[in-house]
Amino acid sequence: MTDVILHIYDVTNSGSDKTNNTIVNINKIFKDGIGIGGIFHSAVQVYGDDEWSFGFCEQGTGVFSCPSGKNPMYTYRECIVLGQTNFSILKINQILRELSREWPGNSYDLLSKNCNHFCDEFCERLGVEKLPGWVNRFANAGDAAMEVAGNTALRLRQAKTEIVSASKVAYRFLLGVANNATGAPESPGNSNRGTPRFQGTWFKGLVTNGAKPSSSSEIENQDDGNRLQWQQDDESPLRQNSQPRHDI
Repeated sequence: MTDVILHIYDVTNSGSDKTNNTIVNINKIFKDGIGIGGIFHSAVQVYGDDEWSFGFCEQGTGVFSCPSGKNPMYTYRECIVLGQTNFSILKINQILRELSREWPGNSYDLLSKNCNHFCDEFCERLGVEKLPGWVNRFANAGDAAMEVAGNTALRLRQAKTEIVSASKVAYRFLLGVANNATGAPESPGNSNRGTPRFQGTWFKGLVTNGAKPSSSSEIENQDDGNRLQWQQDDESPLRQNSQPRHDI
C-alpha cells in the first residue's frame, strides 16, 4: 500500500502581480477565513516523487507530471493525504495511460473539466477519498449556474415558439373572418348597421395592414444580444508532455 497525496496550489499564473495577489487574498478570505473555497490548482502524487494533473494544450493529452509540490506556474499551498491505495505501480501506470487518452488537452473547460475534476476521477480510480469540497467549489458553483441559465434560456425559446405559433393561428383565423365578411351578401337586417361589404373590407384591411406575427427565427435573432454567453479565457499552448499545462 502507498499513500495518495493531494497537492494544492493558489492559482497565480495570470501574468499580473496585482491579479495574482488578489487571488491569494481571495483564497485567504474564502478558504482560510470562512472555509468556503477558493481558486486552486491540484495534483495527485502516488508512488515516486512526481505529481499528476491536467491542463490545457492544443494537441495531445492534457495529463502531465512534475516534481511534487514544485509546479512553477502556481504558488504552493498545502498537501492532504487522501488515503492509501492497494494498486501496484503497474496498475497505476495503466490507469494513467487510460486517463491520458480520456483527457485530451483541448477538452479542458474551466467549469466542467479542469485539473480538480481530473484529480477527483484519478482518486476515484485509486479507491481513495475524493477531493475536499472546498478545493473545486467555485468551479462547481459556476457550472451549476451555467446549467440553470442554459435551461432558462431554453424554456424562454420554447415559450416564444409557442407564442409565435398561437399568433399565427389567430392571424389566419381573423383573416378568414375578414374574407367571409367581405363576401357576405347584404341583408335587410344589416341595413341599419352600415354596408356589410364596407365593414368587411375595413376589417380585412385592419388585419392585413397590421403587423403580422414574427417568425420564431426573427424573435430569436432579436434576442441574440441578450443571451447569456460564457467566454473562457484563452490558454497558451504548452510545450510538451511532462511539462506543467495552463490551468484555470
